Amino acid sequence: MSGQTTIHGECDARFARLREVFQKSFDEDRETGASVAVVLDGRPVVDLWGGHADAARSRAWERDTIVNLYSTTKGMTALCAHLLADRGLLDLDAPVARCWPEFAQAGKHEIPVRQLLCHQAGLPGLRRKVEVEDLYAWERMTGWLAAEEPWWKPGSLHGYHALTFGWLAGEVVRRIAGTSLGTFFRDAIARPLGLDLHIGLGAEHDARVAELIRIPLAAQRASPLFASLASQDSLAAKVFSNPTIHPKQTRTRAWRAAEIPAANGHGNARSIARLYGALARGGELDGVRVIREAALAEAAREHAAGPDAVLAFPMHWGGGFIVNGARVIYGPNARSFGHSGYGGSFGFADPDARLGMGYAMNRMGNAVAGDLRTLDLIRAVYASL
Repeated sequence: MSGQTTIHGECDARFARLREVFQKSFDEDRETGASVAVVLDGRPVVDLWGGHADAARSRAWERDTIVNLYSTTKGMTALCAHLLADRGLLDLDAPVARCWPEFAQAGKHEIPVRQLLCHQAGLPGLRRKVEVEDLYAWERMTGWLAAEEPWWKPGSLHGYHALTFGWLAGEVVRRIAGTSLGTFFRDAIARPLGLDLHIGLGAEHDARVAELIRIPLAAQRASPLFASLASQDSLAAKVFSNPTIHPKQTRTRAWRAAEIPAANGHGNARSIARLYGALARGGELDGVRVIREAALAEAAREHAAGPDAVLAFPMHWGGGFIVNGARVIYGPNARSFGHSGYGGSFGFADPDARLGMGYAMNRMGNAVAGDLRTLDLIRAVYASL
């Protein structure tokens, strides 16, 4: 890498340390293109971006560049379900089959919606062979999940529903709202807050999508998941290898156009931080009430904790969000919650600091719930408070 990458955007002087850390990641060639943003008590205090949107470094990362966020999408999806609960349209403790009758197949008639959201439903994958193209067919995926027998007794443990989370929660939203998850998110959350976040991306946005760059093999080997994935009989292998997702698939129009609410949200740090900035203030920002505070507290409280049957390390799950616990991820405060995406992207809200933060990048790192870049950025933010 020749020369120093120019960092663009605005940064309150108080957060100069964050800018330095962001710059250093580029200078040490840990980034290709990225954006980072912070909203503090409703006010944007950091909005930075830099680098390139492609591996060839032929296209600059611009202010409006967006990128596939992988599982950072799950926070957006979970919020949709909790918004319906806040409106009195969804009972989180009622059986899923009440709004989705087909789901009662294979002994699943008593599984409550809450277990879908906190990864306890026993449906982290499908026993049948799944092709990447199947992921683009909503009714096919939800039909298969409705017929699937749970992999464990629902509620007895938790295991990351890496892809299935999106269709499970999304179909509940669709049955109640009468519209797709992506459309509901756009109309009820993204547009009112002015967010450049999308679940199901129109072709008109393709020119500003950054190209994801595959995680290096050495970084993959450093992941705590690597050993589990090497065993064909492990839950991790069955979940993450059926099908195997490669970054090159995210560059296709089929991937972008589909609604895969666990993995194909597109956006940038500015919008992620604004979303979580609203949640850090009890669900309101700039006069827009996204969700009431009581419903948000229910979404953010810990529902399940301990060893995750799929990820092979401890997790703390809220109602679809990762919450801080013994594995402090999102700063030092216990009530922080959010979601991270494979490769490094993340967004979280800290109600105690009234802070929302977002990060989106195209060079993937060793991350299920954060890597060294993300940890350095979060530390820099809290050092500035």
